[in-house]
Amino acid sequence: MGFSYKPLWLLLVNKGITKTEFREELGIGTNQLAKMGKGEYISMETLDKICTHFGVQPNDVIEHVNKKTTEA
Repeated sequence: MGFSYKPLWLLLVNKGITKTEFREELGIGTNQLAKMGKGEYISMETLDKICTHFGVQPNDVIEHVNKKTTEA
C-alpha cells in the first residue's frame, strides 16, 4: 500500500458525513469507494472531485505510507 485515506475518513467523521452520503454527494461509484476502503489507488479525477468538494489539498485526504516502514 502506497497511500492511506485515513485523513479522508477523519474528515468525513468530523463533518458528520457517512461514506454513502459522501459517495452520493460526489457522484462517484461504489467501486471507487471500495478501492479507497482497501487503500488502493484511485484516479486523479476522483481525487480532484474530493479536493474540490471539500475545498482542501490532496494531503488533507491522503497520506503516503512508506512500505519499508510498515513492513519492519
